[in-house]
Amino acid sequence: MVLSSLINGIVLGSLYALIALGPTLIYGILRILDIANVAGLTLGAYTGLKVFEATHSLLAALVVAMLASAAFGYLLQRFLYRPILGRGPLIPLIAGIGVFIAMEEVFRLVFGPYPLDFPATVPLPTVHVGGAVVTGVQLLILIVGIAVLVGTWYSLRRTRLGLLWRATSQDTETASAMGVNTGLVIATIFLIGYALAAISGVLLGINYNTVYPTMGDIPAYKMLAIIVLGGLGNPLGTILAAMLIGLVETFVVAYLGFVLPRDAIAFIVLIVILLVRPQGLLPGESFGS
Repeated sequence: MVLSSLINGIVLGSLYALIALGPTLIYGILRILDIANVAGLTLGAYTGLKVFEATHSLLAALVVAMLASAAFGYLLQRFLYRPILGRGPLIPLIAGIGVFIAMEEVFRLVFGPYPLDFPATVPLPTVHVGGAVVTGVQLLILIVGIAVLVGTWYSLRRTRLGLLWRATSQDTETASAMGVNTGLVIATIFLIGYALAAISGVLLGINYNTVYPTMGDIPAYKMLAIIVLGGLGNPLGTILAAMLIGLVETFVVAYLGFVLPRDAIAFIVLIVILLVRPQGLLPGESFGS
């Protein structure tokens, strides 16, 4: 039971990390909490579902979903966030919440108010580890999660894009004065952030075999808890916080049952950690610093 709970917690933590990583990158560079990113998650889930129904290809579903959500994120940063960046952090936050709520209604009108099945067949075997069972879907989430997180780490620490992201994150005006095209860096981060949201949306849809207009509600507030707990704008802290919350949720439910709502556990962990360490797990904006 311990091993099974550990595996389930890591899988859940991987999903949470994918959900929160994009908004973390955006916060690190713009200092705004992009709630609308979760609308990209739902858009990716619906897009992936429709592409899978048409092609029966999970890879095609993931790729097209990423493109659709990335395009949505680019349009948001270009026509919504960029004109209001100089008005303080609250205006972009409220605008993002408004977009998120509006997109839920758009999804309800376009795709209907009822949950849709996502009966994807994952071409991976069921693996037995000790006395625990890792399903094909869980294995897919682990493989994709590890690949994305390692790829993100490599991009931020070993590529020119990562260098530009860190420079723009530390001081946008100085980076611009030194010749960095900060507008292009911001646009690229939005593209990456919303593509990550699409991946998490498709994986959520497959894991729970359902897609519905308000599927982003719970991920939205857990995303906020994870970002704050990890240390605002720190990708590595976000990953650690996501894994911590995933493991705590799983073990609490496994050993204590539903003594309290499962979705409240993230905020209990957040409150306890912040009482001990108000700056979060890893304060700062750079990956691994």
